[in-house]
Amino acid sequence: MKNNVHDLRSALELLKTLPGEYVETDTEVDPHAELSGVYRYVGAGGTCQRPTRKNGPVMMFKKIKGFNDISVAIGLNGSRNRVSHFLNCPPERLGHMLKDSVQTPIPPVLATAPAAAQEVVHLATDPDFDLRKLLPAPTNTEEDAGPYITMGLCYASDPETNESDITIHRLCVQSKDELSMWLTPGRHIDAFRKKAEAAGKPLPISISIGVDPAIEIAACFEPPTTPLGFDELSIAGSLRGHPIEMVQCKTINEKAIAHAEIIIEGELLPNIRLREDKNTNTGKAMPEFPGYTGEAKDAIPVIKVKAVTHRKNPIWRTTVGPGEEHVNMAGIPTEASILDMVERAMPGKLLNVFAHSAGGGKLLAVMQFKKSAAVDEGRQRQAALLAFAAFPELKHVILVDEDVDIFDSDDVLWAMQTRYQGDVDTVTIPGVRCHPLDPSQVPDYSPSIQQQGVSCKTIFDCTVPFHLKSHFERSKFKEVDVKRFLPDFE
Repeated sequence: MKNNVHDLRSALELLKTLPGEYVETDTEVDPHAELSGVYRYVGAGGTCQRPTRKNGPVMMFKKIKGFNDISVAIGLNGSRNRVSHFLNCPPERLGHMLKDSVQTPIPPVLATAPAAAQEVVHLATDPDFDLRKLLPAPTNTEEDAGPYITMGLCYASDPETNESDITIHRLCVQSKDELSMWLTPGRHIDAFRKKAEAAGKPLPISISIGVDPAIEIAACFEPPTTPLGFDELSIAGSLRGHPIEMVQCKTINEKAIAHAEIIIEGELLPNIRLREDKNTNTGKAMPEFPGYTGEAKDAIPVIKVKAVTHRKNPIWRTTVGPGEEHVNMAGIPTEASILDMVERAMPGKLLNVFAHSAGGGKLLAVMQFKKSAAVDEGRQRQAALLAFAAFPELKHVILVDEDVDIFDSDDVLWAMQTRYQGDVDTVTIPGVRCHPLDPSQVPDYSPSIQQQGVSCKTIFDCTVPFHLKSHFERSKFKEVDVKRFLPDFE
């Protein structure tokens, strides 16, 4: 049955109707470390420090210390089941749905009615304007470089072509009207920023916070699936079957998401850099998806904020960096990218992909490959090579047969124990660029690594050689109707 999810509030209303998917508290919480500390236990999952809980509920904090009339929601995309409800798609088919949506984009449009996101306007020229008092951006740990905007949908346009891009970046609140912005190499907004900087001009940028979950997931696509100039909002439009409505910003020449809870308007300044931890001097930034705290960067770009607009009684959106929420937002587009690349090369052979939680949705993919004839032997490894091309930040691939449940880690590890021999089923590809946040990618770790961010990519081929398939058939149990014995069995 189709749902009516079209923004953050409708998504939360849907979750309230689903058992075990939503909790809220009126107990005052400190956004400094405490809020994330609570959710770490309630439902962070992912690569977060244990003990934590996988597939815990969304949590709404209704009373934030130091802030009035604003709530904080965390964990919205923190379970694959929740994402499946938001997108009206079975959990195991989400990668396929995203793949199809890239092929049928619906571009965003400018809203004709007044935008809810601009009901209240705060201008940076106001004497009492201060981001630190307006926005309850949390610190995830007590070592963080400062309050972080972790779920800000950053939107900017190429100053030469006017093509736009939306993505999520690490944004630290540095002063009353400044944010630092860390852009990993290859990001499209960084390409736009460099063009503007070369011309000596600032780059207008909007940051939309608290939006339809479909947008949060679509924004996490990366090249080559979405090349430079591809607006990922058109993927969200396809997922919803109608264009995403945008609104013209009040103080900059850029647009933002009309239904957002909060919009920050600003400019990326040319030739201005600052040290990310200038206010704390901890050397630490914030917890990142591999499960470790990222190092503070010495010199990163600065956004000068011009205005903040928001709904009445807005809801702030945040996430725990290493949590399951990152796994789904990054991982499902990763799955879609791999499925698309391999399907074009060898139709019908790759049945499914899971960007595994242990890799934060980026570093590890489990690929379910079907060998139908002797000539398919070896093609499973070609599929793994294509996966590395489809998603360059991927580090490890585990290949399994069609009888293995890729979403069940025990089943995947079973395949590794009974269908894998390390000396013949391991393929290593050293010296390949990967993701800079993997702490093992440093020369001190391995002599094969010449510089930080380079990795040895590895294929673990846990598929049965085709000529031996008859010797590896799983025990077959009788098919029965369990509900005849347990009517409430799910």
